Amino acid sequence: MARITVLGAGGWGIAFGIMCLKSGNEVTIWTPFEDEKNAILAEREHKALLEGVKIPEAIEITSGLSSVPEADIVVIAVPSSAVSQTAGRIKGMLRQDAVVICLSKGLDGERFMLMNEVIEEQLPGCRLCVVSGPSHAEEVARDLPTAVVAASRDEEIAKYVQRQVSCDTFRIYTSTDVTGVETAGAIKNVVALCAGVLDGMGYEDNTKAALMTRGMKEISDLGVAMGGKKTTFLGLAGFGDLIVTCTSMHSRNRRAGILIGKGFSAEETLKKIGMTVEGYATTKAAYNFAREKHIEMPIVTEMYRVLYEGKDPRVALADLLNRPMKPE
Repeated sequence: MARITVLGAGGWGIAFGIMCLKSGNEVTIWTPFEDEKNAILAEREHKALLEGVKIPEAIEITSGLSSVPEADIVVIAVPSSAVSQTAGRIKGMLRQDAVVICLSKGLDGERFMLMNEVIEEQLPGCRLCVVSGPSHAEEVARDLPTAVVAASRDEEIAKYVQRQVSCDTFRIYTSTDVTGVETAGAIKNVVALCAGVLDGMGYEDNTKAALMTRGMKEISDLGVAMGGKKTTFLGLAGFGDLIVTCTSMHSRNRRAGILIGKGFSAEETLKKIGMTVEGYATTKAAYNFAREKHIEMPIVTEMYRVLYEGKDPRVALADLLNRPMKPE
């Protein structure tokens, strides 16, 4: 048994905490918001994000950080924009042998830093592992079979997470390619936005399959340029996560894209979704990085122009289809 503290009481943090409990661990879930803590405690449920999912009484819900110094594992499960601040809150509190798990998928857009780099900046020398893959919180929390990847540069850390959190419905594979796993998890949100746009415009399976396949080429090209391994993008963190995010209505990125495809502006769309749409900021970061490094990413480029320059999505699609012919 391990003592696990999850920082972040969003859908994924709660779902992961439930899996940690099921795997035989002692679990505390932290939120910085007193009203969120009280609302969850009142009904043992996060009605806004996981309606109908009861949080077991054995999981402690708190707005204090007293469990962090005793934790064997600390999980960071907040939006990417809050990762640096959250990691900074626990600076100096971690045990030397504690493992930090990052569930957040995204980028520091200003510096084009992956979340593992953001955490290591705040917690230098921490024993870090990132967990990613096709894992909608709504399904994990309902105990539906799910497989993900735990990636750490230290293989023993990844194996430790695998042993501590895997159970009969939550299967964890290991990897040492942190860069590839994180890049795939971040950039697939851009392609999922595009997939939603196609849905909103009324296109069907052929169009989406082409988008997803060519989108994965852009993701892997960028990931390899950053130091990731090409094979990572063929696995759960790559195509696995891309498939589920582009096809499921659980995906905020796909739902946002649908609204854009129906004619709503990016600003109107973000207001309607009302929660973090990671792909919005990631599109800008990936576009700027690709230009700086001379990496060809036509899908990301067109999504940037739709989101930030107001380009008509139908014109963007036509421009993609009418690019010069080339070998696959």
